[in-house]
Amino acid sequence: MTKRFEMSMMGELKFFLGFQIKQLKEGTFLCQTKYTQDMLKKFGMENAKPTKTPMGTNKHLDLNEQEGSLLYLCASRPNIMLSVCMCERFQANPKECHLMAVKRILRYLVQTQNLGLWYPKGSTFDLLGYSDSDYAGCKVDRKNTSGTYQFLGRSLVSWSSKKQTSVALSTAEAEYVAAGACCAQLLWMRQTLRDLGCEFSKIPLLCDNESAIKLTNNPVQHACTKHIDIRHHFLRDHEAKGDIAICHVSTENQLADIFTKPLDEERFCALRSELNILDSRNVE
Repeated sequence: MTKRFEMSMMGELKFFLGFQIKQLKEGTFLCQTKYTQDMLKKFGMENAKPTKTPMGTNKHLDLNEQEGSLLYLCASRPNIMLSVCMCERFQANPKECHLMAVKRILRYLVQTQNLGLWYPKGSTFDLLGYSDSDYAGCKVDRKNTSGTYQFLGRSLVSWSSKKQTSVALSTAEAEYVAAGACCAQLLWMRQTLRDLGCEFSKIPLLCDNESAIKLTNNPVQHACTKHIDIRHHFLRDHEAKGDIAICHVSTENQLADIFTKPLDEERFCALRSELNILDSRNVE
């Protein structure tokens, strides 16, 4: 890089914009422990009673009055993205219940200050995507939440938890729209990696809804799908071209669940581990 850019060598990268980086023989660990501690201290929550999940299973809200602090933390803590985004939606007019939801997230951070992303060395360099949707999950407008993420080998490199722009008429439609969003991200990543000399075709896109998969594979435009916005149907085109290969995954193995709905502690911790979100004290 020094041949292309004017730069100086300052030693091994350890801190960068609030991120802490540990470079080990087995891989690289990325976390925001100090940022988390400073944020908890800023809001007087450093000694709050800890909790093991960022949101209760019976919670379906929308808000964030913490001015972006939690959103920035999602850059290394995808396990809190769903709860933060649900709170962010009501930031313009927060109520007491929304403040309690934000405090629940902060109490979870008290419990898990040292968590971060682990990028293991030597894993395969395969591109893989998961997509999922929580049908009519928003209690306010009954819109769905799409959850997607993308792996390079065993390394989580991209993720999203986002409310869909329109109300879906069926679970299949909600899942189809989520898969389309995942496909768009995979295609962007494929193009970026192509510029680096890496070629991919038939990229696996895993979805747990067989109706959505059949809708993707069926070239016939049925009357029951005519209302779906045309921008979502590019998923079908790229499946036909061989750019992606949409495949079925069982609900039990649907890792994107963590981005679409509140989960109980056992399921939440299991998915968190599958995403390589580990405690820094375990990767010394």
